[in-house]
Amino acid sequence: MKAYVFPGQGAQFTGMGKDLYDNSAVAKELFEKANQILGFDITKVMFEGTAEELKETKVTQPAVFLHSVILAKVLDIKPDMVAGHSLGELSALVASNTVSFEDGLSLVSKRAMAMQKACEMNPSTMAAVIGLPDEKVEEICASIEGEVVVAANYNCPGQLVISGSNTGIEKACVLMKEAGAKRALPLVVGGAFHSPLMQPAKDELAKAIEATNFSKPICPIYQNVTTIAETDPATIKANLVKQLTSPVKWTQCVQHMIADGATEFIEVGPGKVLQGLVGRINKEVSATGAEL
Repeated sequence: MKAYVFPGQGAQFTGMGKDLYDNSAVAKELFEKANQILGFDITKVMFEGTAEELKETKVTQPAVFLHSVILAKVLDIKPDMVAGHSLGELSALVASNTVSFEDGLSLVSKRAMAMQKACEMNPSTMAAVIGLPDEKVEEICASIEGEVVVAANYNCPGQLVISGSNTGIEKACVLMKEAGAKRALPLVVGGAFHSPLMQPAKDELAKAIEATNFSKPICPIYQNVTTIAETDPATIKANLVKQLTSPVKWTQCVQHMIADGATEFIEVGPGKVLQGLVGRINKEVSATGAEL
């Protein structure tokens, strides 16, 4: 069975999507539509913008979403199952026909703006911890008093991203290294994604998600929050709302997809991050990128 997976923030690069725009009438039409929906020329930033410009959350999230979703539409993929890493879950929802292209892009834009605002309200950050068991990372996070520090991204065995206040993450990185972590590296991000500090963004996005039409997907979606096959629109909505303040359980999503019959993982969108993670989670399955 083929599992199509969709990357999140961080996969962006200058020139992303230009080959799609130049070689496909379908892609060109969707990119032009995106410029109208967003109210600014995102194609110009994607095709010609600097790495710095592409790093802005309000640009990054729609850019990665557009690259993934438009590539999926051009290839006319027919997935047996889908999943997305953080932001990529919205790409997966469009690819599974749960949400329309227009509604998906609108939600991504609102999500990016709400997260940007939450970051400004609570200066905070994230760090990647390499080489410690998940349980040890969780234990150290829980031991830090008076600060928000939580496990945020279960990327693959031995790689867990933590999220929280600047002081909390600083303290946690010291303790992780003392506990034997190969690396505990602060990330260059705007804030503490997938932590309680995203509550203001969650409150704002919940209204937009509630007002959006969700249809029954054409295949199961394995969501970051529950990690199991979901097909009920109301459940999918509720999980999407919870996602902003809950950890991305990517390892568990991939494991459940394999248990349910996935033998081939195809990453749809910029970069190769998810292919690498799938390979580290289970070496027995195939993991490749979608190509024109």
